[in-house]
Order: sequence, then C-alpha cells, then structure tokens
Amino acid sequence: MSETQSNSRQVILDRLKGCVVDAPELPTIDPARVVQFDDRLQQFQETLASVGGEAHLVDTPSEIHEKLQAIEVFQSARRIASTVPEAVTATVDLATIDDPHALSTLDWTIVRGEFGVAENGAIWIDGKTLPHRVMIFIAQYLAIVISRSDLLNNMHEAYARIGAPSPGFGVFVSGPSKTADIEQSLVLGAHGCRKLQVFLLP
Repeated sequence: MSETQSNSRQVILDRLKGCVVDAPELPTIDPARVVQFDDRLQQFQETLASVGGEAHLVDTPSEIHEKLQAIEVFQSARRIASTVPEAVTATVDLATIDDPHALSTLDWTIVRGEFGVAENGAIWIDGKTLPHRVMIFIAQYLAIVISRSDLLNNMHEAYARIGAPSPGFGVFVSGPSKTADIEQSLVLGAHGCRKLQVFLLP
C-alpha cells in the first residue's frame, strides 16, 4: 500500500469516527416474556441433539474418559489437545506450540465451557481458557465439559452472564459444524468439528 493510499484510508476512518449516529435506545426486556424451561437440563439435551450434538451426564471427570474410550474415533486418535487434564490427558503439549498451524492435524480437542443455553444448545467458551483459539475449530472432533448448574434458559440470560464487552475472544458453540449451501446437501464438519460431545458434570 502506497503512502498516499494509507493517508486516504486514515482520512476516511477519521471521518467515520467523527460521525455521530442517533440510534434508538435498546428495548427493556421483560423476563416474564422470554422463554423459560421447567427442566433446563432436559431441554438442553434435547436441543443439543436436534442440532447434531450429544450430551452425556457424568458424575466425575474420570467418567468422561471412559465414555470417550467407547467412541471408535477417539480410540484411534493420535493427536489430542486437552485443557481438562483430570478428564483426558493430552498427547499434544499446547505450551510448546508457537504457530497455531501446527494444530492442523488435531484429532480431538477437549475444553471447558463456561455455561450452556437450553434454548439453543449453545455453550459459551471463554478465550482466556484456550492456549490457541483455533483448537476448537480445527480439530476433527470436539468435546466440551460444563456443569449442569451452569445451564441458562435463554440468550438474554447468557448475555447478562457474559456482562459488558471486554477485550479478548469468546464464542458460542452449538452442535457440529454443518452447511447445506451446495445443492442443499447437508455436510458435517465443513467449517469445524465433525461431531460435538458435551459432558455435563454436577
């Protein structure tokens, strides 16, 4: 980019920053009018299943490893990244990875979720818990560990839980990656994991 182009770009950005756009106030949300569930756990499990994920009720971290061992693609996995060492021992030392491209051949990633949303089966993952954010998107298979006590009813509650925006990274994950853009043929794993396993601890 030439110096002239760079200066022109800055002029445009400065003008945009100086524009004040009047916007209406955000509406006040009446909690009584948003969706609530009598059994958030059951609803979360059903919603997650409807978008292609699988939920497992476990009482201890060791049960997570036992259930994963029953999955054939986990048995044959060679490269496993884990931020939940009490459940699954990693075969990839994330502390030694400088270039995220080195994670392109991950078979499995096991991470913690902050909370789940019964309304849509989504799970919030805080980027502060990830040595490399790409690890949850680039692995063939993904497992997320959350607590049953951290299940919320809806996205209104979810954003209230997150609070005011702060610098950093976070993402909602719900079900395996999927697309049907091409000839309306459903493809799993096109942009992320091929299968999502969610483990719900007490």
